[in-house]
Amino acid sequence: MQIKNLMSEDVITVDKDQNLSDALKLLRKHNVSRLPVVNNKELVGIISERDIANKLGSAKYESMPASRLHISSVMVKDVFTVPETMQLDEVAKLMLENGIGSVPVMNEDDKMVGIVSKADFVTLAVGIAFDKITVKEIMTKELTVVSPTDRLVHARRQMIESHVGRVPVVDDDKLEGMVTSKDLMRAFIDFRKNVPEKYQKSQIKDVLVDDIMSHNPTVTSKDATISEVANVMMETGFNGLPVVEEGKLVGIVTQTDILRLIEKLES
Repeated sequence: MQIKNLMSEDVITVDKDQNLSDALKLLRKHNVSRLPVVNNKELVGIISERDIANKLGSAKYESMPASRLHISSVMVKDVFTVPETMQLDEVAKLMLENGIGSVPVMNEDDKMVGIVSKADFVTLAVGIAFDKITVKEIMTKELTVVSPTDRLVHARRQMIESHVGRVPVVDDDKLEGMVTSKDLMRAFIDFRKNVPEKYQKSQIKDVLVDDIMSHNPTVTSKDATISEVANVMMETGFNGLPVVEEGKLVGIVTQTDILRLIEKLES
């Protein structure tokens, strides 16, 4: 299958000279996690929730409001793109090897005609073949976790170092919640709005994981099928589900795990 048959053609973009507040409004309005960045309609970068969370949490920008940050200072400039005729498994391999969540799709005139994300690949993970594969066969068992009493800045650092977009929150091996890049992004933005600038540097250390995490996350079991997990992801928009057995966290299954499975089956 060529990637043009899977890509989303309705691409929401943002201009590089707009400010970060504009990007945040677009992400929220269209319920997407990343935006291609353009300059005079030419693709020049891409910006994601993870990029925003990482930038807003850095020492250099820790007290700067989103309205003063331009897209060009936050976006990733080296963007991987794929031709619309590239095969599905080749695109999946490219995304996996480079740790990217989406790629713009270009036509023969080098114009952007769509974008394909891990979520698009998840839509393929239904049907007979995926009814026969269980979560325990593809889930990630070695996890980066945080506790409810850890600081927000610690959770951000753990996610950056582990190259993940979400971490389970665990207390005595029991799953208490989840923290995602979206949670971090919103927390840093709300903090800037509610705390006077002169107090931000000292008070950011007082924000705990428990203050920002999603409580009672949707979970799955080791014996659930990939079709079942894919359907939950499509219905909820969640990028990953913790895997729980007898109340204890034993793994996580993410869009990346499903993408890896699809790449393997297609190739």
